[in-house]
Order: sequence, then C-alpha cells, then structure tokens
Amino acid sequence: MKWRYVEIKSSDQQVNLLVSKSSAKGSTMRILVIEDESRMLELLRKGLYEHGFTVMTAADGESGLEIATVYECDAIVLDIGLPRLDGYALLQALRARSRTTPVLMLTARDTEDDMIRGFDVGADDYLTKPFSFPELVARLKSITRRLREKGDGMIKAADVAIDPIRHTVTRARDSIDITRLEFRLLECLLRRAGQCVTRQALTEQVWGAEHPVGPTALDVLVNSLRAKIDAPYPSKRIGTVRGSGYMFLLSAMAPGSESR
Repeated sequence: MKWRYVEIKSSDQQVNLLVSKSSAKGSTMRILVIEDESRMLELLRKGLYEHGFTVMTAADGESGLEIATVYECDAIVLDIGLPRLDGYALLQALRARSRTTPVLMLTARDTEDDMIRGFDVGADDYLTKPFSFPELVARLKSITRRLREKGDGMIKAADVAIDPIRHTVTRARDSIDITRLEFRLLECLLRRAGQCVTRQALTEQVWGAEHPVGPTALDVLVNSLRAKIDAPYPSKRIGTVRGSGYMFLLSAMAPGSESR
C-alpha cells in the first residue's frame, strides 16, 4: 500500500498530511499528532497511517494549536513535554476556544498527579510510553465513539441546530453551508442564545485573543452569516445589540436588539 504527502500552508508553517487512497474519499479518520521527538513523531505518523488513518503532524505546541484550530480532525494525540507551548497549556487553550476534538495524551509521565492534571484541562484519555499500536488505535476509536454517544451532540435554539463534531448547520431542517469562521461565530451565539455576547467575546472566540483583527472584521462576518442563516427566512435570528454586541434571538425580535 502506498502513501502520498499533501502539503498545506498555514501562516508560517507547513502541515504534512499522510493520506491513504481510502482517506481521499473521506472514509478514514483524520488524526493530528503533536510530538516534538522526531523519531516518535515519524513512528506515530507511519503507524497510524498503516492502521488506516489520515495523519497530520506538528512538532511544537504553538504549531499544534494553530493546526488544531484551523483544520478539522477527529482526534488529537498530544505529547505533554512540547517546546513553545506544553501539552497542558495547548489543551487548555484549545478547550477555551470551544474545540471539542477528543484528545489522547501520550507521554512518559505516568504519575497520578500528571494524569489528573491532564483530565482537568480537558483530556479524554491518557496513554504512557512505551505503548502498543493496537492499544493506541483502540483508545482513539473509543474516545471518538464516546463523544458521538453523548446524546446527539447538537446545539439547538429556535429552529437552528449545529453539530460541533461534524460541523453541520441546519435551519428549519434545511442544510446550510457556512465557513469555518461563520461556524465559530454561530456556535458562540447559539451557546448563549437569548443573551447579548459582546463584540470582544465574539472576536476572541472566533479569531483568538492572540490574533487581533480589524475593527470591521466582526461586522463583515456577521453580515456574511446573516446572508445564509437569516436572509432566506421570514424570522431573523441574529440580532444587533447597539453599543454592546450581537445575540441569537429566540423569538422574532428581542428587547433592545435589532436585526441589522
């Protein structure tokens, strides 16, 4: 069986995907491996590929966080002792951005305190080195299955529903295609439906606090989302709260808000 590399440029870094023939058709899970030790990284990349996964890799914490935020993956294998940003801080930042991707921490640290700290910041499972690939694969399949089994995983308000795992959006049972940034914006509004979400909170959730954007970027994104979520329907759901931010309207209109 042969593999091919697909190279993607993401800001100042290159993302390597090890892609099998079947994964090109979307039939395999995509795994992000974040590991700084080159031999272990290559072992994981080739081993997971041979078990049928599509594999993305990063060799430091900052790169791993950016890739995990920008690209969709089904699970993350995360080392703790990473340069630039350790595994704990990376996972904490990922969860703060409302990313629910299952994470398996893979590390030589096997003390109870290390495990508890990992689970406290949002890890789904913990595997110590050395390990066997059958066990690693079984655990990856287990954490992705557990996430799917937590109810239907949908976030719903009024007639709008999103699936944070599959990144799908429906309104009145109509499927709606939106961009990655539009999805983050809608998810943030839905999670606090009926409440005003400030401009600062929305900007940080969508782009991240460490990536400043221009003063009109949020308004442009809101208008783009409205064109898909609101324009085709008689009732408007994305309201503007003057001087404060935006909100998802549970009724046709809410006090102190306007649709534009």
